[in-house]
Amino acid sequence: MSVLSEQEPKNVLRFFEEICAIPHGSGNTKAISDYLAVFARERGLRCRQDASNNVIIWKAGSPGYEDAPVVMIQGHMDMVCEKEPDCSRDMDHEGLDLFVEGDEIGARGTTLGGDDGIAVAMALAVLDDDKISHAPLECLFTVDEEVGMLGARSLDASDLQAAYLLNIDSEAEGVLTVSCAGSTRVVSTLPITREAFTGATMLLSVSGLIGGHSGEEIHKGRANANILLGRALCELARRCELRLVDVRGGAKDNAIPREARALVSLSDPAAALAAVEELNRALSVEYRAADKDVAIGLSSAESPLLPMTAESSRRVSCFLFCAPNGVQIMSPEVPGLVQTSLNLGQISTEDASVSARFMVRSSVNSQKDETTARVAVLTETLGGSVDIPAAYSAWEFRPDSPLRDRMVEAFRAVYGRDPKIEALHAGLECGILSGKMPWLDCISFGPDLTNIHTPRERLHIASTQRTWALLLETLRRLR
Repeated sequence: MSVLSEQEPKNVLRFFEEICAIPHGSGNTKAISDYLAVFARERGLRCRQDASNNVIIWKAGSPGYEDAPVVMIQGHMDMVCEKEPDCSRDMDHEGLDLFVEGDEIGARGTTLGGDDGIAVAMALAVLDDDKISHAPLECLFTVDEEVGMLGARSLDASDLQAAYLLNIDSEAEGVLTVSCAGSTRVVSTLPITREAFTGATMLLSVSGLIGGHSGEEIHKGRANANILLGRALCELARRCELRLVDVRGGAKDNAIPREARALVSLSDPAAALAAVEELNRALSVEYRAADKDVAIGLSSAESPLLPMTAESSRRVSCFLFCAPNGVQIMSPEVPGLVQTSLNLGQISTEDASVSARFMVRSSVNSQKDETTARVAVLTETLGGSVDIPAAYSAWEFRPDSPLRDRMVEAFRAVYGRDPKIEALHAGLECGILSGKMPWLDCISFGPDLTNIHTPRERLHIASTQRTWALLLETLRRLR
């Protein structure tokens, strides 16, 4: 029995309900990919389904739009699968249990997948309705966006010709996103050697930090536990002989680390404790607004490991203290936008090496590359090596954007006011796609979605209605 059949826009929400009946978590997209391919075949539309399960569906322009620039409507078909502890639904094999409550659509006990099922549903509704005015369409449905934009990365774009990209992957109605950061993951590895040292083994810790998203919250002045650990190590080394034993911190390269610790061997624990107390007083002033609970601790510990040599200890401490981190450049074109940043998200120790993982972000590709090079130069100068396991292009802000101009006009027609124009210091598939198709003029938008990636996720119906009207009005104007 349909749950959404009485809700408007009916065709959009009909397809959304069909999508929700198909398990489509990241890494489990074959069934929904096949559903999209069948949809195209049943309507006689040209379709390409690739080995990664990405799907592209083409449709000719409507009468009067045959020669208009090609428009791409794009979203990702995978969802984040999370559920309440007492929920027994098998999200790998079962669809969602939808409900409507007032203006909201949710799924009982699980995430809803409005991110980004609503994009898929809107694109299908456009493809399904021959009465809608539109230019020639390339509708692109990617996979595994939520686990690293893997579908967009693997996409062969050689047969795509779109001039304009409408990415429906925003969760805030009334916002037109016009730029996003590209990113590079950088892994720096320093070799270490070990030898016996007579000293007191102690645990040096950094705790009490707020942390946060390394893109959206990098500008908030919060402390990075790994960088503070490097600062503390250098402070202690100025007061007494110090040998590192083990150093660890952070959980993910794209999260500002909240905690870090180092096992150290010290020649003078009392002098080291005095240095910690002095540093705590300084940090309580420096971070009283942004991270008021920051704390450096020093306590007795034990370890079966040999300490690192003096030289290895010095190089690792130097790297952690001197590594670039945080906001590097603010945008001169978009007020308040971080243009370039990096985050030292993780550090770890093996028997013969210490590794550090960075996330470098920039909305200007050359600055992303320059910042990555700075990390590499520091690493190599200290005798280490650098690996870059992943990178994707920035979606750079376009001062001249015909798509933005048309969409602002469409927004005014639908809403009677101006939209908010916004740039993100985080990643969207627009970055990867514009890297493959440099001529693309892109906009990202979408209806209100709240509490995404949690079982409290809700899609707002009235917002969906208005966003659908905006999409139709935008398509009407792109000729």
